[in-house]
Amino acid sequence: MSKPLTKSRFKTALECPNKLFYTSKKEYANNKSEDTFMQALASGGFQVEALARLHYPNGIFINTENYEYDKAVQLTHEALKLENVVIYEAAFQFDGLFIRTDLLVKSGKQIKLIEVKAKSFDPTDENSFIGKRGGLVSDWKPYLFDVAFQKYVVQKVLPQQQVEAYFLMADKTKKAAIDGLNQLFRIPNNGNPRTDIIQKTTSLEEIGASVLSEINVDTIINDIIQNKYKYYENLNFEEAITTFRKAYQEDSYLKWPTQFSACKKCEFKTTPEQEKEGLKSGFKHCFSKQLGWTELEFKKPNAMQIWNFRGKNLMEENRLLMENMIVEDINIKPEAGRIAPSERQWIQVEKAVANDNTIFVEKEALKEEMDKWIFPLHFIDFETSTVALPFTTGRKPYEQVAFQFSHHQYNEDGSIEHKSEYINNTAGEFPNFLFARALKKVLENDNGTIFKFALHENTIINAIITQLEESYETDKKELIDFLKSISKATKNQANPWEGERNMVDLCKVVKDYYYNPHTKGSNSIKAVLPAALNSSNFLKQKYSHPIGNINLSSYNFPSNHIWLQTNGDAVINPYKTLPPLFDNWIVTDLEENISDMENIADGGTALTAYAKLQYVDMPPKEREEITNGLLKYCELDTLGMVMIYEHFKYDIII
Repeated sequence: MSKPLTKSRFKTALECPNKLFYTSKKEYANNKSEDTFMQALASGGFQVEALARLHYPNGIFINTENYEYDKAVQLTHEALKLENVVIYEAAFQFDGLFIRTDLLVKSGKQIKLIEVKAKSFDPTDENSFIGKRGGLVSDWKPYLFDVAFQKYVVQKVLPQQQVEAYFLMADKTKKAAIDGLNQLFRIPNNGNPRTDIIQKTTSLEEIGASVLSEINVDTIINDIIQNKYKYYENLNFEEAITTFRKAYQEDSYLKWPTQFSACKKCEFKTTPEQEKEGLKSGFKHCFSKQLGWTELEFKKPNAMQIWNFRGKNLMEENRLLMENMIVEDINIKPEAGRIAPSERQWIQVEKAVANDNTIFVEKEALKEEMDKWIFPLHFIDFETSTVALPFTTGRKPYEQVAFQFSHHQYNEDGSIEHKSEYINNTAGEFPNFLFARALKKVLENDNGTIFKFALHENTIINAIITQLEESYETDKKELIDFLKSISKATKNQANPWEGERNMVDLCKVVKDYYYNPHTKGSNSIKAVLPAALNSSNFLKQKYSHPIGNINLSSYNFPSNHIWLQTNGDAVINPYKTLPPLFDNWIVTDLEENISDMENIADGGTALTAYAKLQYVDMPPKEREEITNGLLKYCELDTLGMVMIYEHFKYDIII
């Protein structure tokens, strides 16, 4: 079988049919991770799939390589000769289409096609899949069309069978009946989560009860196939399949109309580094073919770079370049005492068009805000995960898990301490209450202002409060009282509160009072920090010296470490200077390295690193190296917040 349209390619085409031309081509940059191991690991998908198979034990596993289409189909055909059979990863091909199903259960003429998803759902929610207005819920739409594609192929191959479609997923209403559920499925050294899972249980009875539930989605799937719901209004279901298959097999570019939101998040864009490597940009290919853009247009700022901007009709009107925008495109709504979101957007446009890199700041309002802050200042960052299978009895799937924090303290005399840090790298240990105790211990000793960056930390604290309320921890009242004192209730809480030391969101401070053109509209600390460093004479002077010489302590970096590095006149993003993992390992030790990680420099790799510490069997030395990488990364997050504060204090307010 040559180049079949698989279900993964079908899903890619649903995102944007033009992507079929770029996918699988090594010459095109692709910034969406296709590492299925990493995806399965970070999401807990391999564990959900292993648990799902316990719902239908003793199945026949069609264990073939991804490219062995004919072999997989033949083995499936042989298995289906049985009157009653369970098949894992059953393979089917029809007229240039190829699929593998997660679970297939044949009982005579009846077939259950079961898609196992590493997602959670609430069976009591009547609008899980179909919204209140009668349309498919957007978050579920790609998954439902994926299952429709599978059912379409299976029914074509087995026309005499009655095929019904199901999801098998984590159930938000279910709780684990045993401790250590998430440690019953692990990956050995050099193991593959698809084929080499170490399974420490053989039946659902051994774990008391499953946290997965099965839901029949056959009516919705049939409605998709029969065109009640469409992904694209100009294509019915079979037309979409035919169009996508033909384009993919003939390697033709469909020239599907460009669309603002889809193009904005296209993964086939090139970074400057990728361009130097000679990789092509699918984004550029589309825009040169359809909008006639030349290299000149690609170098100019465009509306897709505007923070939180929806685009309106700019693409259709061929006014996508910022230089062609008018103020009415933004609909500015000023707000007293702060930079309104719409004002921020127009400031970005004006400065980008004028090539003006000077900072815009509401100086008096920022000073008024900063005058409220009480020393010592505490800068906090959490690293968290949501695990598919719970750690302990009574926990639900995908509950928040807080496994790490870093804490910098800025004293009134200007000295900076890496005051404390916490990490839990013990496989199978639920860390949240230990985390809360460690946080309480280091923050309860004064009334200094506490800072977070964005809403994440407040969300996590609320989740831990709920977990504590449902627990039997002897100190839960003291912990809850402390956590409430530094947080604000989310909308999910029945009884609202706002603590007297509710954490100040430094990201909101940035949005309200400060715009730096070097951020190109992003308010992530990964963008704000290097922008501040490039704009600040104070930071450049101070952090070009070793940390041991600038009144700064560190748990993870030597006293001769220098944070500020430059490339010509430009400051290098500090996240790109974090030391790589295994940097000082000798070759023989590296040969034993099974984690296949090079660095930890963003939240995604931190999440994957924690998943590896939880579920992959690895030598203690490697576990320690990954742990140290996490500590360094999290320390930079809170030091970066300190640097932004210093930028405000010494470059703007003074």
